[in-house]
Amino acid sequence: MLMRFEPFREFDRITEELLTASRARQIPVDAYRRGDEFKVHLDMPGVDTASIELTVEKDVLSVRATRTWAPFEGDEIQVTERAQGEFGRQLFLGESLDRDHVAAVYEDGVLTITIPVAEQAKPRKVEITHAGGGVQAVEAAPAAA
Repeated sequence: MLMRFEPFREFDRITEELLTASRARQIPVDAYRRGDEFKVHLDMPGVDTASIELTVEKDVLSVRATRTWAPFEGDEIQVTERAQGEFGRQLFLGESLDRDHVAAVYEDGVLTITIPVAEQAKPRKVEITHAGGGVQAVEAAPAAA
């Protein structure tokens, strides 16, 4: 049998549940740019893939999911620390990202979202031409003493 009682931790857990009962808990996230893609990893262990909702509206990417666990009749619950209910996260997308080609994969409890960098935001070489069409010598002015 598993027995552990930490009164202050239990108080923190109950307080957190009461404060977040009416709103979705925030999903932990890592985000970075790799080459011409922007990657976002969201930790969502134990979430049923059918409950994951990913939307992009204007410049906001929203992720929502639900994690539930229902004990069987007759189960004697010893510890329940894993948060249940609705989870969510909103990310604001910069104009440099291509919102029309967002892709997502859920694997091993992590939702990975890939957002390509928009073509107009990619670095490009700018050709420089001389206005006079030829080479012009420029003399340096003597430094003031």
